[in-house]
Amino acid sequence: MTTVAEITSQMESKFNSAAAAGLDLVFQFNITDDENFNVTVKDGSCAVAQGEAADPNVTLIMDKETLVGVMTGETDGMQAFMGGKLRAEGDMMLALKLGELFPA
Repeated sequence: MTTVAEITSQMESKFNSAAAAGLDLVFQFNITDDENFNVTVKDGSCAVAQGEAADPNVTLIMDKETLVGVMTGETDGMQAFMGGKLRAEGDMMLALKLGELFPA
């Protein structure tokens, strides 16, 4: 099975910088059964870091299986949210931008 470390390393290569123009956001990913990480998107670039962000715009809480499914395109993020497999705290509308920023 894909690990969280593998997903985070793939995120930077999948990043759509055109969709990030003018953005300054921090996404916190709290993975209930693995490592937490955060992604800072700023002015067309992204940086992935392990651990907790100081002041994220939105925090996404899910297990590793849901993260892998959403990031590979096998699981629809909205369906995961509606099914209770994904929770969002903070600016939930920003969570919808993830599909544009990191296309599967």
